[in-house]
Formats: sequence, structure tokens, C-alpha cells
Amino acid sequence: MYDIFRNTQRARETLVANWHLGLTSFGGPPVHFKIFHAKFVRKLKWIDEQLYNELFSISQALPGPASTKMLYCINMLRNGLPAAIFTFLLWSLPGALGMYGLSVGISSIQGTLPRTVYAFLSGLNAATVGVISLAALELSTKAITDEFSRILLFLSASAALMYSAPWYLPVLIVLSGCATVIYDYRWLHGPIKAAIRLISRGQSRSRDVNVEADESNNRPIDLAGNLQSPIQPIMTPPAESVSRVPRHVSQNLSHGEHRRNSPLREQQQQTETEHEPRIIPADYPLKLHWKSGTAIIISFIVMFSTVVTIKAVLPNHSLLYSLFANLYLAGTIIVDGGPVVIPLLREYVVAEGWVSPRDFLIGLAIAQSFPGPNFNFAVFLGSLTAVNNGYPSILGALIAFLGIFLPGMVLVQGTMGIWAALRGRRWVKSVVRGVSAGAVGFIYTAVYRIWQVGYIDEGFQAGKSLGDDPWWVVVTATAFVGCRYFRFPPPVAIGVGAIMGLIRFGIISRS
Repeated sequence: MYDIFRNTQRARETLVANWHLGLTSFGGPPVHFKIFHAKFVRKLKWIDEQLYNELFSISQALPGPASTKMLYCINMLRNGLPAAIFTFLLWSLPGALGMYGLSVGISSIQGTLPRTVYAFLSGLNAATVGVISLAALELSTKAITDEFSRILLFLSASAALMYSAPWYLPVLIVLSGCATVIYDYRWLHGPIKAAIRLISRGQSRSRDVNVEADESNNRPIDLAGNLQSPIQPIMTPPAESVSRVPRHVSQNLSHGEHRRNSPLREQQQQTETEHEPRIIPADYPLKLHWKSGTAIIISFIVMFSTVVTIKAVLPNHSLLYSLFANLYLAGTIIVDGGPVVIPLLREYVVAEGWVSPRDFLIGLAIAQSFPGPNFNFAVFLGSLTAVNNGYPSILGALIAFLGIFLPGMVLVQGTMGIWAALRGRRWVKSVVRGVSAGAVGFIYTAVYRIWQVGYIDEGFQAGKSLGDDPWWVVVTATAFVGCRYFRFPPPVAIGVGAIMGLIRFGIISRS
């Protein structure tokens, strides 16, 4: 009886806390993380700041929808696996149903859409960029804990902007974690300081040689005195002159004394850091086992290998299986969601000839401004793929939903079991700090990617940069300023952007 009551209380708590998130969380993963922090850390206090940062790092480092994985983990730690699955459905289904309804409507329109629709969607995209920019700025203040994490965030953002590939972002995340471990454990401090000392010694020796050469060149030579008395008496300098030490020699002596004392201080600081306790709040234990996590990850690897092998070996499989295999592969290799999912889904769906470029652009614009995970865009593409090839649209939507979400959710479930055994280690703290800083840097990449394809209009085969028209720059700035200084909720800011897009169309059409 007690178990039934307890399970009922957990289900009620999960429903009350999460029912509205899938309907009101606009703006994509950066804004979602901000919403989750305000709700589950500050308001409900389900997790603390430390555990939030850990879950953020795990969600960003693993493939799949980052904000979906984080919400899943928060509810799993609070009320168990059934609550996590229930939360996942509450979170993802509203947006998925909306994208499915949109696909049904788009499939019935064979001609071109009115330009009013394109103006409306461009306004949505421009406002979304402003909202995500603010979220990136606020997440940066949490991720930057020292100067090194600031540098790491800048380098990860710069590197992600200059190149894009499915394998590239995971490599940057691994490098970010390794860099902080190397820095915190001071593995390179000794060699670098030794090299600096060698360089400074070489410079000081060359300076001394130059000073002695100048003194010998400036010394007067008495030829007559040398002829009369070849052996000159050795004169003892006065005591005052002995006490006068040249300035550069005094500096070298003081610098050498500082060098002799600095290793002792560095060793003391390093010893204190090594004995720094890893604080795990007693209120938030992870009741997961590493064996179950390892078994889940091995099962995922086996399933992934089977799906890819069947697609490569059997040439006569159906189109729906090809759709599932392509989206399953995309869900496995997409890290950080938005910046990578757009070109990858275009390659896996549009390049196959299943969906037209026009329909892809329309769905992309609406998916960016829809609540919930951006991965629901796959539902839109799956439905259109099925309809365009003579299959029921609902079947394509379900296959796409499973294919894109399943890899990330299975991987995060398995990883949490291993994380429960590792999170008490000291080096894990360094890895979390580095991964968090690197992942926040990727959010600036998401801002840039959406900016570059946000402007759409009739006849466009691909989105254009919002910077091509100053109006969209104003829309982006309006959303940013409204959210930051006037406390506009993200849905309001995005709605204002859509209205401003319609205003632009009205002005242009009358001119």
C-alpha cells in the first residue's frame, strides 16, 4: 500500500513539474538549459549547482538532443526511470505532434507558398537568434570559473566556427576535457617553466657578456706605463665599492632567490589542491550501478552495428528501413544538436530525394521556433518522406521519432550508471569544467549557423544570411534587448519577431 502511494506521489510530482515544459520552452537547447536551471535548481531544488553542471556536461558530450537528455536525467535522479520516460513523452510529444500536423498541411500544398509565410518564418528565425544569443551569454557566466575556462570557451567557439563535420565536435569536447585535466594537474607547468628559465638564463648571460665587453672597450690603455712597469700591483677596492653591486646583478640575484623559493610554494599549493575534498551532496546520491550502465552501452553498440550492417549489406530493404537507418545514424553522431543536425538531416533526407528543398526550409524555420526539442524536425521529414513515397504519413513520423531520439536516450541511460561510479574522482571535476566551457562555446556556433540560413523567401533553394537585410538585424537586436533588459519571455520575443517580419512584408509590398 505504501509503495502504491509513493509511486502515485512521484507520478503527481513529475506531472506537476513537467507538464508545461514541452509547450512553453521556446528557443532551442541554450534557452532550455536556462529554464531548467531556474526551475530545478533555484525553485524546486531537485538538484544543486554542482550536479547541474555535471548533467550539463554529460548532455553536451553525448550524441542526441542535449536538453532532452538533461531533463530526462533530472527526473530519473528525482523519481526513477518510469518518471524519466514519462517526462520524455511530456517534453517531446507536443512539438512532435505539431511538426506532424505541419507536415500534413505542407504535403497538401503543391504550389509555392505566399510570401507572407516566408516573411513570417524569417521573423521567427531572426528573433530566435536573439533569444539564443542571450542564453549563450548567460550560460557563459556559469561555465567560466577562471581564466583558463574563459580561454577554453573562446577557443572551442572559434574552432567550431571555422570547421563543421559530424566527428569534429566530439573531438573538440574530448580535447576540452583533457586540456583542463592537464592544466589542473600541472603536468606541463614544470617543463614550460624550465624552458622559460633556460631562455631567461641565456638572455642574462648574453647581457653580462655584452656589459663586460663594453667595459673592456671603454678602459683607457697607458702604453708608457706598461713599458715601464709590466707588472702592475693589485689594488684592493674600497669597502664602499664592494658593497655597490651593479643593478643587473642585483636583479639576477633576487630573481634567483625567487626561483629557489617559488618551487616550494608551488609544491605546497599543488599538495593542497590534491588533498582538496570532492564534495558530493548527501541529498543527491546517484542510485545507479556501473554494471547496468555498461550492459546498456554494449547493447547499444550491438544494435548500432546491426542497423548499419543490414543497410550496407542488403540492397533490397524498404524505403522506411532506409529512413530509420539514416535517422538512427544521425541520432548517433550528432553532438550538440542544432549546429550539426541541420546540414546532416539535409544530407540524409533531401539529398536522397525524399523531401524537396522548399519543404525542408519551411520545416526548419518552424522547428527553430517551436517549443521542445529541435529534433522533432525529424518527425516532419519522416512524415513527408512517407507521404511522398506512398506510405502512411503517421508511419513515417513514428519511424523518424524513434530513429532520431533512441540513440541519445539509450546512451545517456547507460552513461549515468558509469557516471555514478566515477563522479567522486578528482579528475572528473576537471573534465566537467572543461567540457562545460567547450560546450557553451558551441552555442555561439549555433547562433552563427541559424544566422546564416535564417532568411528565407520564395524561390530560395537554401536559407540566406539574416545580415543580407538590416531589418532582420533589428529584429534580432529587439529580441535580445527585450529579453535581457525588459524581461520578455522567449515566446513573447519570438512572437514579436514574427510580427515584425509581417510588418516588413507589408512595407515592401506597398512600395
